[in-house]
Amino acid sequence: MCAETHKPSPMAIQSTSTPLYEKISLKNDGKRAVEIFILFLLVSLLTYRLVHLEDHGLEWQVALACESWFTFVWILVISTKWSPVSYKTYPHRILQRVSELPPVDVFVTTADPQLEPPIITVNTVLSLMAVDYPAHKLACYVSDDGCSLLTFYSLMEAAKFAKLWVPFCKKYNIQLRAPFRYFAGESTILSGEDCSLKFQQARDTMKDEYDKLSEKIEDASQGSVPSNFTGEFAAFSNTERKNHPTIIKIILENKGGHADELPHLIYISREKRPKHPHHYKAGAMNVLTRVSGLMTNAPLMLNVDCDMYANNPQIVLHALCLLLGTEYERYCAFVQCPQYFHDGAKDDPFGNQLVVLQEYLVRGIVGIQGPVYGGTGCFHRRKVIYGSWPEDMKTEKKILTSNGELTKEKSLNGFGSSKQFIDSAAHALQGNPDHPKDLSSSLEVACQVASCTYEYNTDWGKKIGWMYGSTTEDILTGLAIHTKGWRSLYCSPNPPAFLGCAPSGGPASMTQQKRWATGLLEVLLSKRSPIYGTLFTHLHFRQCLAYLWILIWALRSIPEFLYALLPAYCIMTNSHFLPKGQEPAIIISAAIFIIYNLYCLYEYFAIGLSIHAWWNNQRIQRITSTCAWSFGVLSVVLKLLGLSETVFEVTKKDQSTSSDSTNAELGRFTFDESPIFVPGTALLLVHLIATFTMLLGLRPQASRSSGSGVGEVICTMWVVLCFWPFFRGLFGKGKYGIPSTTIMKGAIVATIIAYLFRFTPTGW
Repeated sequence: MCAETHKPSPMAIQSTSTPLYEKISLKNDGKRAVEIFILFLLVSLLTYRLVHLEDHGLEWQVALACESWFTFVWILVISTKWSPVSYKTYPHRILQRVSELPPVDVFVTTADPQLEPPIITVNTVLSLMAVDYPAHKLACYVSDDGCSLLTFYSLMEAAKFAKLWVPFCKKYNIQLRAPFRYFAGESTILSGEDCSLKFQQARDTMKDEYDKLSEKIEDASQGSVPSNFTGEFAAFSNTERKNHPTIIKIILENKGGHADELPHLIYISREKRPKHPHHYKAGAMNVLTRVSGLMTNAPLMLNVDCDMYANNPQIVLHALCLLLGTEYERYCAFVQCPQYFHDGAKDDPFGNQLVVLQEYLVRGIVGIQGPVYGGTGCFHRRKVIYGSWPEDMKTEKKILTSNGELTKEKSLNGFGSSKQFIDSAAHALQGNPDHPKDLSSSLEVACQVASCTYEYNTDWGKKIGWMYGSTTEDILTGLAIHTKGWRSLYCSPNPPAFLGCAPSGGPASMTQQKRWATGLLEVLLSKRSPIYGTLFTHLHFRQCLAYLWILIWALRSIPEFLYALLPAYCIMTNSHFLPKGQEPAIIISAAIFIIYNLYCLYEYFAIGLSIHAWWNNQRIQRITSTCAWSFGVLSVVLKLLGLSETVFEVTKKDQSTSSDSTNAELGRFTFDESPIFVPGTALLLVHLIATFTMLLGLRPQASRSSGSGVGEVICTMWVVLCFWPFFRGLFGKGKYGIPSTTIMKGAIVATIIAYLFRFTPTGW
């Protein structure tokens, strides 16, 4: 490995004697060689198929098309992984060298108190308020898109507890600052903590207070939340989740600007009306940006999902090392932290912890133009969100900019009709984040900019703020930033910056993957496609390839599903899509299968994961592609045809304090009546039908010199093994069993496919 040292900006830093971070290359020549060799084998197989194309039928043509797609995807993977890097930050240096720490606005988003219990949001907020950063430099904004009295009540009670919890954490240097994690057994005796009697008494007091808080929130969720709608709760009378006025409440305010008090805490529920689009999370983020711009107008903004608590109390300082340590501001538009989970089951049975993906592919993207925006755990420059271009950083004392050129006064209308907000935006873009000292003085205007009509005839969602047009607003917004030529950096400290809740069970995992696949395909087919960004703006070519690898997730379901059907087709029609045993080319197919799987297994072993984790991710990848990604394609097709609109589906979050897998059923795949499980059920049944057809001798005579062979049988067994959770689900009960309606639908689809197989000429 080699380390490249970056010197900090003299404008932000008092001294440049030592770097705030180091960029470390992680390239591995051995891995590169294996990747190139796999590509060579893939190209060799394609060449063989092309040469013998006329000697085979439909199955050979389908295999050629699918393998061509797999080769293209592998090229994208190689390009993405080619130059991985990591960053080592030195937070202890920044306090010695920065003249004044910049303010940071923190955004926490929640949308449904049923799927995202308020106790989870409360723990995230408490952990953020307790980070190692001057309290008068922090402001925490909570966006409640569910307009939930329960969520507001929980935050009100949490604010009372915060007055005890935050000083306790800082006095005793508590490392885990999310209470539910800190009080989870062995987590309470971390190294570095005081073991004195005084500390033990203080800790016991904190635990009692947190138990009271949890009990209050639990009781409120059962219906005991104040219902007389008086005082602070009056604003919630006669409100509906999708039909209510703007509600903004200042729960805590650090009026004196004291570093040792508590940060601001502001609750926001933007206005929603049935006939006005609200643009899901992207719309909520833009409201947070405008309201915070009026109230505190910090130059830096951190956004986290409601379940992603701050696990590293120095994370803000770590991020500042990257944001302030670059030679020029244009080198860093945002700093992305990886998404890790505190409650993931052992060996990742649902394949959604994404550890390997972040270790290799994400770090590879980091080495190109920077990591993609992941939607949570990200520090943004406000001026970048406001539409600045990298070229603007060369020009000082400007008002607003567009594509590196100064704009005319009339273009300020793109920010909306509020003069006060436009003034705050101008200050932010000039690098002078002026804001009123009294938060309440901005309430009236804040409600105005949070209305559902404020964005009409503006550039919000188009050129300014979080971009609209996709359920994956994070990828679309990050792509828009990278397209302008900005770079981004990756902050992965130890311990991890943020930890969240991993979806548990099949339905939650598939829902999340479907939403991602749908949104990514929307981005690919939009005017903001990375291909356009590379051809006509400033997106780097390899960054374009990295984005393409992400955006084609949904499209991958088509060739992968067809390829998974090929073994069953060949068995039922007594044909073959793999070279026969007597053909030398069979070595190529076998080598690809063996070397690729050993390569993937090595990646898991290299970061300390088990063979069980590797296998779980392999099979879940097949299940996800067949079920979730295929429905992502369907959703976008229906949208393009004007038959339906895509919907942002919130993933259910559960609070768990342990990843112990003593329960035998903890990692078992679960099902519900969603049609998303029909494709996987149908695919499994097709292979079972093919197996019984072969065993019962019901196949036709081979139309050519040889029919299906051992290769096709092995492939069928492999598919059945990958879909083993579905096989168990055929005979399971309760949530572990596939509903009878889903089995019936899958059986109908499988029967149709098998019927088509038997009557499809193999000599096409």
